[in-house]
Amino acid sequence: MTLKALLWDVDGTLAETEDDGHRVAFNRAFAEAGLAWHWDTALYGELLAVTGGKERLLAWWRCIDPDVAATAEAAATVRRLHARKTAFYVDLLARGGVALRPGVAALLAQAQAAGLQQAIATTTTLDNVTQLIDVTLGARGHRLFTVVGAGDVVARKKPAPDIYTWVLARLGLDAADCLAIEDSAVGVAAAQAAGVPVLLTRSRFSGTAAMPGCVADLPGLDGVDLGTLLVWHGGVGGQCRLSPAAYNGGTPRLG
Repeated sequence: MTLKALLWDVDGTLAETEDDGHRVAFNRAFAEAGLAWHWDTALYGELLAVTGGKERLLAWWRCIDPDVAATAEAAATVRRLHARKTAFYVDLLARGGVALRPGVAALLAQAQAAGLQQAIATTTTLDNVTQLIDVTLGARGHRLFTVVGAGDVVARKKPAPDIYTWVLARLGLDAADCLAIEDSAVGVAAAQAAGVPVLLTRSRFSGTAAMPGCVADLPGLDGVDLGTLLVWHGGVGGQCRLSPAAYNGGTPRLG
């Protein structure tokens, strides 16, 4: 296997966007619509098991009021709420409330300098991705990514592999020649189902449960360089693992 591309998840991977970004935006959309719904941090962490904002909204609605959620009007209501949520989220980003996670910018730059392709593989909307890149990386940020797979470009969202197979087809690369960078169990499952080796960088909502089969399991990317990714990607059978406990003082240790 030769590493030719990095495939990046967005929420929780590029930046800690969920709790202080998406969750806040959802609650503002609910309040604006006159709904007595409020997602606190603990509840939102549970709801993240459902990927995709519209899908998450509908799943929540079905739990608290299944009869109304099953009506013909429900889908249109979900679309309106999600559109307002996206607007609130983009505004939060524009105000500088979210930054890239430590180590992300350095890896992006190193991969670009080394001639690797890079792509986005996410379930969040394209507007969210565009605004995050704008506020954290500026105009140059968009040149980093050869392909952006986002939102509803595929019908089935993570943990289905569809977003990864969509991105791979447009990159023209084999899955084994890429490395996915993910922060969640559903993201890891999606990459693995597509045959893409995956590095786990745990975020605020990742939890501590084991996620077998990752080339590495990290508490973050600070101190991790491209050379280290090349070693992990080239590990025997793609099974070179690192646990959070082995990540000492920002220096990755194999084994």
